[in-house]
Formats: sequence, C-alpha cells, structure tokens
Amino acid sequence: MIQRIDAGPRMSEATLHNGIVYLAGQVAEDAGADIAGQTQQVLAAIDTLLAQAGSDKTRILRAQIFLADVADFPGMNAVWDTWVVPGQGPARATVEAKLAKPEWKVEIVVTAAV
Repeated sequence: MIQRIDAGPRMSEATLHNGIVYLAGQVAEDAGADIAGQTQQVLAAIDTLLAQAGSDKTRILRAQIFLADVADFPGMNAVWDTWVVPGQGPARATVEAKLAKPEWKVEIVVTAAV
C-alpha cells in the first residue's frame, strides 16, 4: 500500500511505502532569507513531514542537498550541524544546482525509515 501526504495535482510532499518515507524536495517559504534562514525553514519542514509520516530526523537514511551556490556550503552546514543528532547523521550528498526559482538558495530531499 502507498500512502501520500499533502497530495496535490502535481505531486505529494511525501509518500510512504514498505516502511520508508520519501520526501519531496523542501525549499524555504521565505525565499528572501539568507542561507541560514532558508536552511532552518527547510529543516523545520522536513521535521514536520517526518512527524506526519511517523518518523523523525534520527531515522533519515539519505539526504540530498542542492545549493544554488556552493559558496553557501559552510552557512548551510552550520545550520545542519546544529540540527542533526550527533551520531545519527544520514548518508548525504551536496551539489551545486540551478534551482527552480532563482531566490531559492537550498533544497533538501530526504528518505527515512518509519
């Protein structure tokens, strides 16, 4: 069985299948914020979606981070490092990418166990 969270006409914010939750890419609602602010917003959205799915950040298996400018890597990591639970960091990749809206600085996709 597949369960969908916040399903819309184009996509769902998350899907659950066989004990795994797959989150859509999360971006900041306030795109005017700096990299720290945008990263905080994205991680809060991830926390919310994982909770809706019956999971949490300690159960993240994999994170994919897309930065509009790789120069923001230290600023994003400063926020990430205070958010991630010590010893519970997921497998992670970070790349520079052109995001769908030019004001977005970071987009994060996670997969987690439920």
